Amino acid sequence: MMIIVLGHVDIAPSDVDDFLNDIEAINPANKAGSGCLSYAVAIADRKAARLLVAERWQDQPSLSAHLARRETGAFVGKWSGRMQGEVLKYDAANERPLMA
Repeated sequence: MMIIVLGHVDIAPSDVDDFLNDIEAINPANKAGSGCLSYAVAIADRKAARLLVAERWQDQPSLSAHLARRETGAFVGKWSGRMQGEVLKYDAANERPLMA
């Protein structure tokens, strides 16, 4: 079953560019066979340093493999005390075009 990860993260405004660079370095969409269908972190409000997170995963094992990667663990270790917010995962079924 497809997994959707969605939420927001708040960080210090001075950290936005560093955070986005670190996100790009672990972006699983750049790795063939990762099971990542899409992976995006976007600035919702640069002044407030609120970032939106949106990911689509083929299945839970693909997401679990990404979370278990050394690079992902290093990212979490670096940023865990410097970010707040809410990022949740959802099981997705019945995918279809928006206008259908």
